[in-house]
Amino acid sequence: MEAQVGMSSHGGGVVDGSTAVKFLQKQQAVAPSPSPRQHQQHQQSAEIGTVPQLLAGGIAGAFSKTCTAPLARLTILFQVQGMHSEVALLSRPCIWNEALRIANEEGFRAFWKGNLVTIAHRLPYTAVNFYAYEQFKKLLKSIPSIGNNSESAAADACVHFVGGGMSGITAAMATYPLDLVRTRLAAQRSTVYYHGIGHALRTIIRDEGFVGLYKGLGATLLGVGPSIAISFSVYEMLRSNWKSQRPEDSTVMVSLACGSLSGIASSTATFPLDLVRRRKQLEGVGGRARVYNTGLLGTFGHIIRTEGFRGLYRGILPEYYKVVPGVGIVFMTYETLKKLFSDRPT
Repeated sequence: MEAQVGMSSHGGGVVDGSTAVKFLQKQQAVAPSPSPRQHQQHQQSAEIGTVPQLLAGGIAGAFSKTCTAPLARLTILFQVQGMHSEVALLSRPCIWNEALRIANEEGFRAFWKGNLVTIAHRLPYTAVNFYAYEQFKKLLKSIPSIGNNSESAAADACVHFVGGGMSGITAAMATYPLDLVRTRLAAQRSTVYYHGIGHALRTIIRDEGFVGLYKGLGATLLGVGPSIAISFSVYEMLRSNWKSQRPEDSTVMVSLACGSLSGIASSTATFPLDLVRRRKQLEGVGGRARVYNTGLLGTFGHIIRTEGFRGLYRGILPEYYKVVPGVGIVFMTYETLKKLFSDRPT
C-alpha cells in the first residue's frame, strides 16, 4: 500500500494524502544507512506523531487536488460525454477546445467546479484510510503465519497489500457520497441542477432515495484491488531496478519518478472502471432517463457497442497529465509540512 501512488480515493487519479504518508514512511524504512544528520532528521520526523502526520497528509492531498482540479474536471467531462446524445458531436474530444469552452461559457472559476467537495472529502478519507490501515495491519500481524514471519519480504508485502486494499475499501465506502456529489457538481455545464454540497445531498436523497448516494460504488470497490496491485508491483519493480543501477540517487527523486510511472500504469489499467463509475454516478441526474439498465458488465458492453473500445478511455489524456504534478505536489507539500511540525517547540 505504501507504494500505491497511482490511486486516488475514488479510483483513477493521483496520489492522495494518506497514501503519501505511508509511502514516504516506507522510503525512510528502506533507505540506506543514514548519516548522523539524516538520522537526526529521521528521528524528528518520527516524533511528530500520528495527528501531525494525518494533518500533513490531508493538507498535502487537498493542495494537490486543488492544483490539478482543472485537469480533473476535464477528465470527468470527457468521461461522461458519451452518456447522452452529445456523443455524436463530441466523438473526438480535444483538451484545448474543451478548456476554451469552459473559460468562455462558464468562466475561469469553473475549472474548479466541485473542488470544495473534493477538499471536504479529502480530510475524512485520509483520516479513515490512515486509521483503518493501521488497524488492519495490526490484525494481519496478529495472524501467526504472518506475525511469526515478520522479517520475510513476502509476509511484509502481504501486510501492505491486503491492509492497503481493505483500508482503501473502508475509506471509499465511508466517504462515497461526497465523491458522488463531487462528480455531479463537476459534470454540470451550462445547466445547473445542484447548488452546492448541501443542496446536492438533499436533492439526491429526495429524488433518488438514500441509495442514490451510492450509485457506482460497485465499480469503485472493484477497482481498489487491481489499482493497489498494479501500483505496488510497478513501483517496487522500478524502485528496485533503479536502486540497483544508481544507488546514490536521491530517494525523493527515485520515489517521485517511480511513483509517477506506477500511477500512469495504474490509471491505464483501471481507467475503464473509473469511467463506468463516473457514468453510474450520473444516472438519473435532473430526472433524466436511465442510460444503463444493466449491471457492470452490461454497462461495459453498452459503451463498447455505442462508442467502441476507445470509449472506455475517453478522458485518459488529462488523467495522464495530472499524475506527475499531482505526485510531485503531494511529496513536496507533505515533506515541507512534516518539517514544520517537527521544528515546532515541544
